[in-house]
Amino acid sequence: MVKHIFHLVCCFLLLSNISSFSQNKFQELKVKTSAVCDMCKETLEKAMAYERGVKSSNLDVESAILTVLYNSEKTSPEKIKKAISLVGYDADELQANEKAYNKLNACCKKDAHKK
Repeated sequence: MVKHIFHLVCCFLLLSNISSFSQNKFQELKVKTSAVCDMCKETLEKAMAYERGVKSSNLDVESAILTVLYNSEKTSPEKIKKAISLVGYDADELQANEKAYNKLNACCKKDAHKK
Protein backbone atom coordinates (compact mmCIF):
# COMPACT_ATOMS: atom_id res chain seq x y z
CA MET A 1 0.00 0.00 0.00
CA VAL A 2 2.77 2.43 0.92
CA LYS A 3 4.63 1.49 -2.24
CA HIS A 4 1.49 2.19 -4.31
CA ILE A 5 1.03 5.62 -2.71
CA PHE A 6 4.71 6.39 -3.26
CA HIS A 7 4.35 5.59 -6.98
CA LEU A 8 1.25 7.79 -7.25
CA VAL A 9 3.04 10.71 -5.59
CA CYS A 10 6.06 10.27 -7.87
CA CYS A 11 3.83 10.20 -10.96
CA PHE A 12 2.00 13.33 -9.81
CA LEU A 13 5.27 15.20 -9.21
CA LEU A 14 6.64 14.11 -12.56
CA LEU A 15 3.51 15.24 -14.41
CA SER A 16 3.53 18.56 -12.54
CA ASN A 17 7.13 19.20 -13.56
CA ILE A 18 6.46 18.29 -17.19
CA SER A 19 3.43 20.57 -17.29
CA SER A 20 5.30 23.55 -15.84
CA PHE A 21 8.28 22.90 -18.12
CA SER A 22 6.15 22.87 -21.26
CA GLN A 23 4.41 26.10 -20.26
CA ASN A 24 7.75 27.89 -19.82
CA LYS A 25 8.70 27.53 -23.47
CA PHE A 26 5.73 29.68 -24.52
CA GLN A 27 6.37 33.40 -24.63
CA GLU A 28 4.15 36.37 -25.37
CA LEU A 29 5.21 38.98 -27.88
CA LYS A 30 3.48 42.31 -28.48
CA VAL A 31 4.23 43.90 -31.84
CA LYS A 32 3.13 47.35 -33.00
CA THR A 33 1.88 46.91 -36.56
CA SER A 34 0.61 49.22 -39.28
CA ALA A 35 -2.76 47.40 -39.34
CA VAL A 36 -5.80 49.67 -39.64
CA CYS A 37 -8.97 47.60 -40.04
CA ASP A 38 -10.77 44.32 -39.42
CA MET A 39 -9.52 42.94 -42.74
CA CYS A 40 -5.97 43.54 -41.49
CA LYS A 41 -6.86 41.62 -38.33
CA GLU A 42 -8.06 38.67 -40.38
CA THR A 43 -5.00 38.74 -42.64
CA LEU A 44 -2.46 38.95 -39.84
CA GLU A 45 -4.08 36.35 -37.60
CA LYS A 46 -4.41 33.94 -40.52
CA ALA A 47 -0.74 34.46 -41.46
CA MET A 48 0.34 33.83 -37.87
CA ALA A 49 -1.68 30.61 -37.78
CA TYR A 50 0.63 29.23 -40.49
CA GLU A 51 3.83 30.38 -38.78
CA ARG A 52 5.88 27.57 -37.24
CA GLY A 53 5.90 27.81 -33.43
CA VAL A 54 3.02 30.27 -33.11
CA LYS A 55 0.30 28.98 -30.80
CA SER A 56 -2.10 31.93 -31.11
CA SER A 57 -2.34 35.56 -32.13
CA ASN A 58 -4.75 38.42 -31.63
CA LEU A 59 -4.70 41.86 -33.21
CA ASP A 60 -6.24 44.74 -31.29
CA VAL A 61 -7.30 46.87 -34.25
CA GLU A 62 -7.68 50.08 -32.23
CA SER A 63 -4.09 50.04 -30.94
CA ALA A 64 -2.69 48.01 -33.90
CA ILE A 65 -0.89 45.76 -31.39
CA LEU A 66 -0.56 42.12 -32.41
CA THR A 67 -0.15 39.80 -29.42
CA VAL A 68 1.48 36.51 -30.31
CA LEU A 69 1.87 33.46 -28.08
CA TYR A 70 4.75 31.40 -29.45
CA ASN A 71 7.00 28.46 -28.64
CA SER A 72 10.44 29.92 -28.00
CA GLU A 73 12.05 26.61 -28.97
CA LYS A 74 10.58 26.79 -32.49
CA THR A 75 10.62 30.49 -33.42
CA SER A 76 11.80 33.89 -32.25
CA PRO A 77 10.52 37.48 -32.09
CA GLU A 78 12.69 38.32 -35.10
CA LYS A 79 11.15 35.54 -37.20
CA ILE A 80 7.64 36.57 -36.18
CA LYS A 81 8.30 40.21 -37.07
CA LYS A 82 9.77 39.14 -40.41
CA ALA A 83 6.61 37.09 -41.10
CA ILE A 84 4.45 40.15 -40.31
CA SER A 85 6.56 42.24 -42.69
CA LEU A 86 6.23 39.64 -45.44
CA VAL A 87 2.43 39.88 -45.18
CA GLY A 88 2.67 43.63 -45.87
CA TYR A 89 2.60 45.25 -42.42
CA ASP A 90 5.16 47.11 -40.33
CA ALA A 91 6.32 45.18 -37.27
CA ASP A 92 7.75 47.54 -34.65
CA GLU A 93 10.85 49.03 -36.31
CA LEU A 94 10.80 46.57 -39.23
CA GLN A 95 9.14 48.11 -42.29
CA ALA A 96 6.59 46.17 -44.34
CA ASN A 97 7.88 44.29 -47.34
CA GLU A 98 7.15 46.72 -50.20
CA LYS A 99 5.92 44.09 -52.66
CA ALA A 100 3.56 42.57 -50.06
CA TYR A 101 2.36 46.02 -48.94
CA ASN A 102 1.47 46.93 -52.53
CA LYS A 103 -0.71 43.81 -52.76
CA LEU A 104 -2.82 44.77 -49.70
CA ASN A 105 -6.38 45.97 -50.25
CA ALA A 106 -6.70 49.76 -50.33
CA CYS A 107 -8.46 49.80 -46.94
CA CYS A 108 -5.46 48.03 -45.37
CA LYS A 109 -2.84 50.57 -46.43
CA LYS A 110 -1.50 52.53 -43.47
CA ASP A 111 -2.31 55.90 -45.07
CA ALA A 112 -5.87 54.90 -46.04
CA HIS A 113 -7.44 56.01 -42.76
CA LYS A 114 -5.48 59.22 -42.16
CA LYS A 115 -7.42 62.41 -42.50
